[in-house]
Amino acid sequence: MTTVSDIRRVAFVSLGCPKNLVDSERMLGLLREDGLELVSDHGEADAVVVNTCGFLEASRLESLEVIREALDRKKTGDLKRVVVAGCLVQRHRARLLDWAPEIDSMIGVFDRDRVVDAVRGGAVARDGLDAETSPKYWIAGNALQAAEARGRATTGLTVNGKDGKGIGYFEEDAGRVRLTPRHWAYLRISEGCNQRCAFCTIPSIRGKMRSKPRAKILEEARALLSEGAFELNLIGQDTTSWGEDIGDDGGLPGLLADLNALAEEFGGAWLRLMYAYPSTFGDDAVAAIADLPHVLPYLDIPLQHASDRMLERMRRRVTRAETETLLAKLRDRVPGMAIRTTFITGFPGETEADHEALVEFVREHRFEAMGVFRYSREEGTPAGTMDLDPALQVPDEVKAEREAELMLVQQENAFADAAWQAEQGAILDVLIDGVAGGSGVPTTPALDLAAGEHLHAGRAYHQAPQIDSMTAVVSTATLAPGELVRCVVVASDGYDLVARPEQEMQDAAEGRIGLPVVG
Repeated sequence: MTTVSDIRRVAFVSLGCPKNLVDSERMLGLLREDGLELVSDHGEADAVVVNTCGFLEASRLESLEVIREALDRKKTGDLKRVVVAGCLVQRHRARLLDWAPEIDSMIGVFDRDRVVDAVRGGAVARDGLDAETSPKYWIAGNALQAAEARGRATTGLTVNGKDGKGIGYFEEDAGRVRLTPRHWAYLRISEGCNQRCAFCTIPSIRGKMRSKPRAKILEEARALLSEGAFELNLIGQDTTSWGEDIGDDGGLPGLLADLNALAEEFGGAWLRLMYAYPSTFGDDAVAAIADLPHVLPYLDIPLQHASDRMLERMRRRVTRAETETLLAKLRDRVPGMAIRTTFITGFPGETEADHEALVEFVREHRFEAMGVFRYSREEGTPAGTMDLDPALQVPDEVKAEREAELMLVQQENAFADAAWQAEQGAILDVLIDGVAGGSGVPTTPALDLAAGEHLHAGRAYHQAPQIDSMTAVVSTATLAPGELVRCVVVASDGYDLVARPEQEMQDAAEGRIGLPVVG
């Protein structure tokens, strides 16, 4: 029988999106604060925590595979406890124990502060009871319920959105054990979403919009910058609507201004805005990106489609014309504006004409980065009901063909843009992630290097970590992770850029050093 004292070492698996990663980092912080040893080798662990993703069917299957691998190790005696957390628990709490009945404990997205109890075997285990007789499941139904359970004053508060009396973000993201490199981090500014798109499971999992209070965000940003972070990636399910639910009159533009001032205090930083929503992205937000020097001219703004018919069916509350007006404002107002977006292909009822409208849109707007998802039917969503109608279903092979066509157009645009930057010798500040192929650092294009040269993976302002292209930096020096190096683009490799430090190029031009041709 497992007791609290048997659990000393914990391994952790984090699946899914950056928001989930922040949850994982906070749970790791709580485990470490309790005195548990965090180990990366599962063979050394007494317990394993799997923080799951349940957004799409594919992510559910991936999460279940990882859970079952851990349970198999428990059966052989290599593990004492398997704890499952996160979105899959919140979405499929009733089914999860049918799929994997040997799970020892489960915690939902509103209860990550219970992770120590889940790993140790329950809160009452601290009073001398063993894990087998302790509570196993902490799964609050919503944010308000969870806040009330923690003694937060909730009289008159709601999670209803724009009344200015929202519950706010009651969890704590400070004290994380970072899973990202020291020089960049995610900074969550909100949780949940009020948009209610027809295809999306987020509101049913993460709940309604809850903005993190401005003071908390600035406190966390200060801590991250003090720890050496240079790039802060602002995340949430809908960052555009930040502040509306809690009555913050300054909204997102005001928050960006405060973060920009904080970055200035630290001598500079990159502030990157992710997960914006097009229908609520106003002129003041465009102006903030244009006018605040530490807010990167970069925007991650999932558009999902360009056919008005599909946008209406998806419940996006925006038209193609309105989207194009916003894109034009961003391009006109912000020099060098880089836009990342995503689209869904094969949504129920999508016709060939709808698809062609989207292809034309992608070809015309030349996004700096783009992803395409094949529509996946998800239970509990309005689109899931639509998809039951055979007349509206798009065959899987058609989805695949449409995805391939869209990505081919994007590839042509992106390859041409990268080649153009090389031809022009574009000058870019590149944030070094590390020596190519090092621990946690992506590999770079295979280049023929001269003796004494080093190849680094880096990113310019238009390249977000882990999702976008990269810039390979060839240098006679070994550059450190977190260095910001002004570089000249000398070649391209598909989506990626190849660059040299500008100072080395100047030294070579003036005869102080010799540089071989990159190739």
